Amino acid sequence: MKSLKLIAICFFVTAYSFANVSSKDKNALIALYKATNGAEWNSSWDLSTSVDKWYGVKIENDKIIEINLQFNNLNGELPKEIGNLSSLKVLNLGFNKLKGSLPTSLKNLKELKSLELFMNGFEGEIPAELGELKNLEILKLYSNKLSGEIPTSLMGLTNLKELLLGSNFLTGQIPTEIYALSKLQKLSLMDNKMDGEIPAEIAQLRNLEELLLSTNKFSGDLPKEFMNLTKLNTMMVSDNNLNQEYISVSGKNPPSLMQLDIENATATMDIEKE
Repeated sequence: MKSLKLIAICFFVTAYSFANVSSKDKNALIALYKATNGAEWNSSWDLSTSVDKWYGVKIENDKIIEINLQFNNLNGELPKEIGNLSSLKVLNLGFNKLKGSLPTSLKNLKELKSLELFMNGFEGEIPAELGELKNLEILKLYSNKLSGEIPTSLMGLTNLKELLLGSNFLTGQIPTEIYALSKLQKLSLMDNKMDGEIPAEIAQLRNLEELLLSTNKFSGDLPKEFMNLTKLNTMMVSDNNLNQEYISVSGKNPPSLMQLDIENATATMDIEKE
């Protein structure tokens, strides 16, 4: 009886070891490899080996659920085939040399919870189709060359906890529909070309901990309703066209909205927060 159990266990382990992903998923990975000069990656893939041995790829139940290739010297454009990885939950390609536009096929990654494409050279507008990723919790597109306005469709991503779009060339105003992102903890739009008044609707984001809006063209006054953001511990709104200067605050206490004495001010360097 024990020997039968042992045989059954061995069979299970062997079957699991040789478990394979679908040809569709594998082909999507190969398309990524070829489109981004995979032979020159810091940690490359041996395409002759099993996919579960490929660096940065995580598989669960024969499905590719994670791709983590940050700091890996990817150089090229993100292929449309990336949208075929329908079970993907995490896509992290930060700190690489990717360029071109963000493929609209990303909308097909319905299971995606984290999309991190920061510190690359992506250009063009943020695809409105990203608003279809209803499970998304983290969206990091900062430090690229993205332009245009923030798509209103992103305000439908009600599971978002982090929305980091700083250090791009974004224009236009902050959508007033931002109040719908009730789970948002981090919001960074710093170092862009955005304008208009800072909407009071941001004060409805009661879970907000970090608010980075510095180095834009925002005008008017900072909404007094921001005093209701009791979880806010980092606020940077300097280098805008506001009616008065405000203190950049980073700490455990809610920020003060008191006017800053310019002559006695201590310069604060605003940096993109992780």
